[in-house]
Amino acid sequence: MRREFERLALLGALIAVFGELHPLWDQWGQRSQDASRKDLKGDHPVYQDGIPVGEEPEGSEDRSGWPTMTASALGRRSVARHVASYTAGQLTGTIAATRALGYRLPGRALLAGTVINAVTHAVIDRRAPLLWLAKRTGKLGYIDHCTAARVAEDGSVTAELSGPGTALMELDQALHRAINVSAAVVTVCLAEPRTRRRK
Repeated sequence: MRREFERLALLGALIAVFGELHPLWDQWGQRSQDASRKDLKGDHPVYQDGIPVGEEPEGSEDRSGWPTMTASALGRRSVARHVASYTAGQLTGTIAATRALGYRLPGRALLAGTVINAVTHAVIDRRAPLLWLAKRTGKLGYIDHCTAARVAEDGSVTAELSGPGTALMELDQALHRAINVSAAVVTVCLAEPRTRRRK
């Protein structure tokens, strides 16, 4: 019976660490540039700041010689950078918390939980799979209803589908946190029977 209690305690600790560190690394640990560019898609060329070639703002500096890439390539780079920092922060927190509680998780268990969170995080943050899932589950009305108004420097207002204050952001966060629970379960299952309390 003690072993079951220890497994439940470890599961609770991992769910807490994964879940509570999630907002820190998903929001505070994410570069502003990556947040605004990680869902870019398309074959059209853009500059590294996401501005499409040929659509430079009036009065902006000369961009001749600036490197360009496709919008999709910039989106993939941005999401990769974000997921790398998110994963490093979550992994560090997991190791610190479990060791502080007297556990040394096997590498394969840590790796499995980390990979589950990292890969799914990248997929969800590219937005197309999240929108596909929302469509399949009947959530498009919720997404259309809960957009955010963004006011530009010139005073113009646009509706934004993604980002803080939107239903898409809420669905994003809910899915990440549910996957964190699955990653914690897999980590605990793979940690047994090699997980032992330190003497």
